[in-house]
Amino acid sequence: MMKLTIVIPCYNEEQVLPWTLGKLATLIDRLKKEADTDARLLLVDDGSHDRTWQLICEAAKTHDHVNGIRLSHNEGHQSALWAGMQESVATSDAVASIDADLQDDETVMIDMARQINEGKDIVYGVRKKRETDTWFKRFTAQSFYKLMKSMDSEIVYNHADFRMMSRRAVEALMRYPERNLFLRGIVRRLGFNEGYVYYDRRARTLGESKYPLKKMLAFSVDGITSFSTAPLKFITFIGLAMTLISLVMIVFGIVRHMEGNTIEGWTSLLVSLWFIGGMEVKQRPRYFVQERV
Repeated sequence: MMKLTIVIPCYNEEQVLPWTLGKLATLIDRLKKEADTDARLLLVDDGSHDRTWQLICEAAKTHDHVNGIRLSHNEGHQSALWAGMQESVATSDAVASIDADLQDDETVMIDMARQINEGKDIVYGVRKKRETDTWFKRFTAQSFYKLMKSMDSEIVYNHADFRMMSRRAVEALMRYPERNLFLRGIVRRLGFNEGYVYYDRRARTLGESKYPLKKMLAFSVDGITSFSTAPLKFITFIGLAMTLISLVMIVFGIVRHMEGNTIEGWTSLLVSLWFIGGMEVKQRPRYFVQERV
């Protein structure tokens, strides 16, 4: 049997987790019977403040197919996914990922597993419709995908982070040195054999979304700036324009000084302001596993 690990990032999922574990236990039985796949769960607690970790520990004691890791603090959804894949790739033939709210239809993992067994390396879960989303969520998501496509970014339309990958695909992914994680963009660039499954997205059963507007905007910015050359070209153009303006202002300041039309210190201050600049480099935070069960 193919050994499959299903990675589930969890952040304050106390309300929904018991229901989710029950649904996934049924899925594991079906995977064994219908797709010749032996599956287990790896729940990644991304620094939750509620009883999420306690529930994971209780489930791990009760069920052999449940394991968990707890990150030392909240790193974000993408880093939690990365941590789970890195922890499980060595002991798995394939790794899948799905959100804890199960708005994505977990039953299509059976078809994903069949495709992996047939030779696919990456199988994407693609939403057919987004009718359960609010108008604002649906509009912003579709606008984001269209924007990414217009910038020639390799991204699957209406695919989030619901996918299954073979071991060699995950191992290749782990070698990527990206700082700002945008997994749905990085995975597509691996270049391995791809497959697709399509499903209708459900409404969230319990709890609340962990992606408010602020996080969605930050995630979109990471995706656009990490996987398109358009922002780089724009910034380069702005940089060249500012360099030209700076040179003009420096020459202007020196000429005014030579003409004797400046006060003491004005020229040196002007030249310094236009000549010296700063840059902040954002590093991808490293995750630290605090506990394992």
